[in-house]
Amino acid sequence: MSADPRAVLTRPAPPPDATVAYGDHPEQVADLRRPAGDGPPRPLVVVVHGGFWRAEYDRSHTGPMAAALAALGHPVAQVEYRRTGQPDGGWPHTLTDVLAGVAALPGLAAAALPGRVAAVPPILVGHSAGGHLALYVAARAPETVGGVLALAPVADLAEAYRLDLDSGAVAALLGGGPTEVPDRYAAADPSALVSVRVRSVVVHGGQDRQVPVVMSRSWVASARAAGSPATLVELPECEHFGLITPDSAAWPRVVDALRSLHDDLQGIDAASPSR
Repeated sequence: MSADPRAVLTRPAPPPDATVAYGDHPEQVADLRRPAGDGPPRPLVVVVHGGFWRAEYDRSHTGPMAAALAALGHPVAQVEYRRTGQPDGGWPHTLTDVLAGVAALPGLAAAALPGRVAAVPPILVGHSAGGHLALYVAARAPETVGGVLALAPVADLAEAYRLDLDSGAVAALLGGGPTEVPDRYAAADPSALVSVRVRSVVVHGGQDRQVPVVMSRSWVASARAAGSPATLVELPECEHFGLITPDSAAWPRVVDALRSLHDDLQGIDAASPSR
């Protein structure tokens, strides 16, 4: 593993097997990766990238992670979305793009990867700002989500605004602070959306300097108090980027968390009389 944790942001990855569009905007696309081997259909894994919702970070930096997941036998979609600093980026399109992509991608992936995508809702794997978006979609459109693996998510937008994470990233996303646009925070902030029916596993490193681990502790505690099936996996020695780096010490824990969500969905699929 590189000594620089941020090296994963520019690490090359094998090209995707296909790229599909879920809308008309150039950013409304996703890269698909075919699962290794010849196994039975599996739930689609939708990777939602981070980068504090900003234009300079796109889906390409999740290529190594997505390729590693495909090598484990998962069909994978790396979803793109409009971001701040782009025309039409930020509120509301950043959020509505991911809602639309998650709803459309299982069908698009099943057509592009015949026989490899199970007919169940996808598992969302979101990192950092992508973790925020994954939790948001699970709260707003739970019928489209089979499970959430949130890796160091920005799970409290009001607190992230107060802490000025990434120099105004939340204000750029929502167009202001909690007192200026309270309705947007009420609609988009996971800390206000803790009653989630979808099972969520939150993994966060204790050495994270980009997104404080206390956000995940607080969100999971509130979600569990509201009756939501949420679990926190805290990795004391892990920083922010190890969670998406396939050769990191944290990666096996990420894979274990994904496997637990996958096994839950496979059990639902097998038990369903309509499948």
